[in-house]
Amino acid sequence: MDNSPSGRTVVVTGGTRGVGAGIARAFAEAGAHVVACARRPPEQHLEGVEFTPLDLRDPPAVRAFFDALPRVDVLVNNAGGTPYRRLADADPERHARVIELNLVTPLTASLAAYEHLRRARGAVVMISSVSGGRPSPGSAAYGAAKAGLENLARSMAVEWAPEVRVNTLVVGMVRTELAHLHYGGPDGVGAVSRTVPLGRLAAPSDVGAAAVFLASDAAAYISGASLLVHGGGERPPFLDAATANKPSDKED
Repeated sequence: MDNSPSGRTVVVTGGTRGVGAGIARAFAEAGAHVVACARRPPEQHLEGVEFTPLDLRDPPAVRAFFDALPRVDVLVNNAGGTPYRRLADADPERHARVIELNLVTPLTASLAAYEHLRRARGAVVMISSVSGGRPSPGSAAYGAAKAGLENLARSMAVEWAPEVRVNTLVVGMVRTELAHLHYGGPDGVGAVSRTVPLGRLAAPSDVGAAAVFLASDAAAYISGASLLVHGGGERPPFLDAATANKPSDKED
């Protein structure tokens, strides 16, 4: 069993910064030929990663991009994200664009890559979020899109079997170069990290390692699955609010 992607062609959408760069770097370090596509080039060179400019919201351009590739063994649908925006503070068109980026573009890319993947008996890895499984105030459209992405992946796994495996990484909080915009400075990052059972935010390399695993032959019988990469999840707020089991200051 070959557990390494060495020699395989891996496409990572949005693979130029943050989580996407971590995924692209992990595949490159494992010996894969990695192609990262995004609207903007990486700010720092990623060793072993080829960059192609691509607007994933342009279906003809996406089809042309995949048609020009000689082969695709693995597709990682990572491109996505959203600004903090409460529902009533923006018009429906803005929320629709969030859904388009996080749900429609992974479908567009997967369909464009399908024939390559079928011939290679390849794999698709969707990058979802814990926001898709819980209320997400301030990012409701994003959470709805990520919930839809997991369902899409499960349906694709059934329709495209046995030639193509499709799985999802459900990612929690990640410490990227933009973490300070979400959590504040070092003190904010530290405070948020203490809410995670494993005591820290994920590194992009943690997500990359999980993606390499799902794309490898070690996961040959895994399809239609969602793998949680969230450090143990989130401590339920009621545990801190409850008083019944808190130590008493009174002596027995």
